[in-house]
Amino acid sequence: MSRTVFCQYLKKEAPGLDFQLYPGELGGKIFNSISKEAWSKWQAKQIMLINEKKLNMMNPEHRQFLEQQMEAFLFQGQDIEIEGYKPPAS
Repeated sequence: MSRTVFCQYLKKEAPGLDFQLYPGELGGKIFNSISKEAWSKWQAKQIMLINEKKLNMMNPEHRQFLEQQMEAFLFQGQDIEIEGYKPPAS
């Protein structure tokens, strides 16, 4: 049976992550209060950020920037603005 969490991003009970995907205290916070669905949404944004801003994950400053964006997206409800990106018309 899958575990459920009250997802801070979705503001509702939802299936939680199967294991801690991010290290440290922040990883624990994500594991305990972010759902699989919210994490999936973050991963899509993260890929776009890495690609559009040409981030190098070997660079500590780039990793710190990405972590700040992740916290803002998952816990503060801030949408990530990506310069030049226009979502496809529905």
